[in-house]
Amino acid sequence: MVLTALLLVGIRYVVPGYEQWTWAFALMFGALISATDPVAVVALLHELKTSKRFSTLVDAESLLNDGTGIVCFMLFFGVYTAAGQSELSPVMQFIQVVAGGVLLGYMAARLVIWFITRVNSEELVQNSVIILAAYLVFILSQYYLGLSGVIALVAFGLTVTYIGKPRLKPRVNEFMETFWELLTYMANTLVFIIVGVVIAVKVDFSWSHFAILLLLYVALNLFRFVMIMLLYPLMKRLGYGLNRRESFILTWGGLRGALGLTLALMVSYTPAIPESIRSQVLFFTAGIVTLTLCVNATTTRWLLGKLGLTHVPSARILMERLVQERIRESSEKYFDRLQGREPLAGANWKKVARYIAPQPDTTRLEKARTQDVLAELRLRLLDREKAFSREIYEEGIISQTAFRRLMNSLDELYDHDGSYPLDVRHSIFNFCSRTRALYRVQKLPYFSRWAGFYFRERIMVIYDLGRGFIILQREDLKLLDELVSSGVVQPGQAALLQTLRREIEHNIESMNRVISRLSADFPKAYNHALTQKAIRMMLSNERRVIRQMQTDGVLSDKDAAQYYARVDERSDEVNSFTHTIPAS
Repeated sequence: MVLTALLLVGIRYVVPGYEQWTWAFALMFGALISATDPVAVVALLHELKTSKRFSTLVDAESLLNDGTGIVCFMLFFGVYTAAGQSELSPVMQFIQVVAGGVLLGYMAARLVIWFITRVNSEELVQNSVIILAAYLVFILSQYYLGLSGVIALVAFGLTVTYIGKPRLKPRVNEFMETFWELLTYMANTLVFIIVGVVIAVKVDFSWSHFAILLLLYVALNLFRFVMIMLLYPLMKRLGYGLNRRESFILTWGGLRGALGLTLALMVSYTPAIPESIRSQVLFFTAGIVTLTLCVNATTTRWLLGKLGLTHVPSARILMERLVQERIRESSEKYFDRLQGREPLAGANWKKVARYIAPQPDTTRLEKARTQDVLAELRLRLLDREKAFSREIYEEGIISQTAFRRLMNSLDELYDHDGSYPLDVRHSIFNFCSRTRALYRVQKLPYFSRWAGFYFRERIMVIYDLGRGFIILQREDLKLLDELVSSGVVQPGQAALLQTLRREIEHNIESMNRVISRLSADFPKAYNHALTQKAIRMMLSNERRVIRQMQTDGVLSDKDAAQYYARVDERSDEVNSFTHTIPAS
């Protein structure tokens, strides 16, 4: 931001027609153009199945960068609007709008979560409340409280996703994802159309404008590269980590998009800002967005290939081979059954045989490298765990809290791209190891009531978490057995499967010890946890029967909704049982 502003102030003294670019205008434009929108790059990273850690890093950088850029922009933009006047210094104003926005977003999210969990049977109400709350948070913070609406929305969205999403039905989550994706697409499209029309009507430009635009484009990429290189030693060691090849993609993937254009439109319709500044800001912003989308976005795939970030991991090759063999085997068996059917006796079976699934590709398997198989296999096992976690949650085997903790544990391992062993589950085992201390606390006279309730809650969550965790580990063992029986694992890589097996078996043994200690130390609470689990599974089975009857046409959608509502009402009663759980 500062470097871009410095460049524009320098241009002011060199190029005629830019005399009105003061530091305030230059810093405003620098903040505006610093907001990145790497949607195309993130989509490409997902398409090429590159590191999940790196794609998360790029996406999160954009999220925080956009929020910070908007806050800085509003500070400088507010100098020219009545709404922006403040007696506070710019630094204190920045802290106020950011901290206040975070606090408001978090509090609003907790209030929304509290409400929607009490109307669990009303999916339409839940969807409506979340959507209306999002708009209300932005309007209140931006226009009435003098806070950052974007920062408040970020805090609101993160809190609802982290805490509220596991408590909502899958249909509600699916609708919300589809709704916001559609709304984002429509908003982006409208912004680009409006900017194009406004530029055609209001902006007059010359060849000097294009020359300065190219200079700004080169400078922005150079400034971003310099800043990333300066911070590279720090980013390499903190958080997700960053290697040198990824730093080049992070530099080149700093695309600009609809957010910058929206802010530029705000500037173009502010009479307090000189007309020349307004038209130049709009032209430069649209030009930078166009260049980054046409140049950076289209060449990122080529750059990823040159840097070696698109190679297919060896374990993925092994998994693809396993999938291809299964499909081929199933196709051959089905072909044999078809040949035995009398109604198809006159078919041309030689021609039909050409449509049997193709043989697995063995050339890629020979190129599989042993050194990255272990890490990639861990990621594939984590994929299996993640998918199965949702399944056992929907079947009622684990509770919402246990499901959220399992998913958090999986995300922590995902962040390390398979470099951590599968038995490094600190968040799970640390949570399960604190019952002793809490049991002693509840003996104190002033804390007995609070500790007793919290203690009983924890016993149930630990049991659900432990049983769910063991189920996931046994699914991992099944996948390893399938890999061994399929014959796709080369002799030199068999030892890696043994390493994974030891990690998984260590997880099962450790969690079995936790559950055994739980049942011995707190038998009544443990038995109640078993009862609650059985009730959830009964209700889940009832939902499954209703869903099957709805699919078969026995129940109409309206009748099925009524049956679902009755099950949901009984399901809500399960939570009230926690108040009667004995502590030991």
